[in-house]
Amino acid sequence: MSSLTEKDRPIVQLLLNTGTCPRCILRFCCVGSQTLYRCPYKDLMKDLKEFLKNNQEKEDTVCFNVVDPPCKRIRLEHTEEEPDDLNHDGALQQIPSADSENTATESSAVKVCNVCLGILQEFCEVDFVKQVCQKVNSADYQFTSFVFSVSLPPQLSVRERAAWLLVKQEMGKLGLPFAKDDIVQLKEAYKWIIHPQLSEELGVPADGKSLFEVSVVFAHPETDEECHFLAKACPDCFKPAKNKQSVFTRMAVIKALEKIKEEDFLKHFPCPPSSPKNLCVALEIQCNNGAVFVAGRYNKYSRNLPQTPWIIDGERKLESSVEELISEHLMAEFKADSFNFSSSGREDVDVRTLGNGRPFAIELVNPRRIHFTAEEMKGLQQTINNSSDKIQVRDLQLVTRSAIGRMKEGEEEKTKTYSALIWTDKAIHKEDIAFLDDIKELKLDQKTPLRVLHRRPLAVRCRIIHTMKSEYIDEHHFRLHLKTQAGTYIKEFVHGDFGRTKPNIGSLLNRTADILELDVE
Repeated sequence: MSSLTEKDRPIVQLLLNTGTCPRCILRFCCVGSQTLYRCPYKDLMKDLKEFLKNNQEKEDTVCFNVVDPPCKRIRLEHTEEEPDDLNHDGALQQIPSADSENTATESSAVKVCNVCLGILQEFCEVDFVKQVCQKVNSADYQFTSFVFSVSLPPQLSVRERAAWLLVKQEMGKLGLPFAKDDIVQLKEAYKWIIHPQLSEELGVPADGKSLFEVSVVFAHPETDEECHFLAKACPDCFKPAKNKQSVFTRMAVIKALEKIKEEDFLKHFPCPPSSPKNLCVALEIQCNNGAVFVAGRYNKYSRNLPQTPWIIDGERKLESSVEELISEHLMAEFKADSFNFSSSGREDVDVRTLGNGRPFAIELVNPRRIHFTAEEMKGLQQTINNSSDKIQVRDLQLVTRSAIGRMKEGEEEKTKTYSALIWTDKAIHKEDIAFLDDIKELKLDQKTPLRVLHRRPLAVRCRIIHTMKSEYIDEHHFRLHLKTQAGTYIKEFVHGDFGRTKPNIGSLLNRTADILELDVE
């Protein structure tokens, strides 16, 4: 139950006379009943007029008794003619959609609210709700709940300020305070009305924590015109932004309203706010699903395949990459807009990744499909593996965002295992390399390698070779198995990088050494 009391009478009378809609009047009367706002526009208008005509001596309170749904209330015997801005069914006449070019109301009988510019009028009606739901359903998303967001024209804050100053002045004459913070926020009231309708039409509940967002962007053709005086009064609040079409953003307008003095505001903006020439339009109706994260491990068997696309000066050097071979199948199955690939470390284009594979994760942005069973993920993994002999993936699974963070934690503390095929310029015997097996916890100083200096800062990094095991092949070749600290540049440890890595295999063997093949195991 929610009620209007005698102290609300001057607010109702004042706002109704100046062209404010019933739901905005309820907001300014600080009515907190959600179900009351959901009542038909026709009934709200009728009851407000009856409230004003009600004999105060007979009853100083008219109660709006509501249940949800349907909306019911105490019916008074006195009846009114239907307001001239209503259709025969109690709804406002149709207002333009996002595709409508003509937003003028000269030829329309609609009386647009001078505070909400029609947001709490036709945009609360079933036709608009169906328009939103048609957009959602046509986008073909999977979702089990939704969160609804709305973007309002910036000048609504200006018009609300004007209406508040008007009401505050009137209440002040009666010796009653009227705090702006007590007014029910327009967005809140709109969501009270729209949430149950969207929920019923979509067949899923509204949930503030849902990852599926339905958003509506409202716009008004007179935003710049109505906010222009603020730019003159508070120019520091309005700064051009590259991605904004207008300097009059909602936050900039609110900031300016906080700075401008009341007397200056009243000099430049009508109070009460004037009747608008145009209605708001629903400029955009959009859907967006929260990102889905897929993780696993990959093996790379090619020595001619980069981890990510290899593009230099706009020119692609190799036709594919590990990232692309995996992501193209995930993008297709999840029907995502884009993706972000990350991994625990990376290997060079000519390095194979063997053993258990390298951990990786892919963030799929705005996916249409989000529900996959374990069996379906196994099938997707098999599809990826069948598509190329250059890579294989394993342990493919859906994970949380926090799991991605854990993949990156402590990367430099991890131990990596490598196998390197090494060439020497001078002939070697098995005994010449045997001493390498006895070296433990060898400390290296590695200056940023020349080959990565274009993308890595110049620094000297301390790294550790935990163990080495040599495997003699012939006079000029041997294989070296290493366990190292993650982040060690193995190629540079072998050939020394012109003395930028010390010590190195060449200096330890006292001869020139180079690496022919490298595998991560």
